[in-house]
Amino acid sequence: QLQLVESGGGLVQPGGSLRLSCTASGFTLDVYTIGWFRQAPGKGREGLSCISSTGSSRNYADSVKGRFAISRDNAKNTVYLQMDSLKPEDTAVYYCAAGKIWYGDYITPPEEFDYWGQGTQVTVSS
Repeated sequence: QLQLVESGGGLVQPGGSLRLSCTASGFTLDVYTIGWFRQAPGKGREGLSCISSTGSSRNYADSVKGRFAISRDNAKNTVYLQMDSLKPEDTAVYYCAAGKIWYGDYITPPEEFDYWGQGTQVTVSS
């Protein structure tokens, strides 16, 4: 069964940090672009960051640039999202996705991704 699983979410105070992980089972991630998305209650899905299959290229949405960092360890079949300086408006369900299309400087649109995880909740609150 081909599956992506996110982990690492939780409750954190404003200004705190979390590291999300996205691990694949049933397939290897090393040929896939990986994207991180989030969806807050009552809002649409927002693309946050993508990393190319080799890890040589990354892009970020303006809302997280300078605070979030995407990375990957293909040997561990895992992609990470390091989130620092978290704000209450970062509260959302966070998803990772795998696809074959790289959009360069732009976040790959969600419809271009083939596999999605089930999401992990991140809550930023004091």
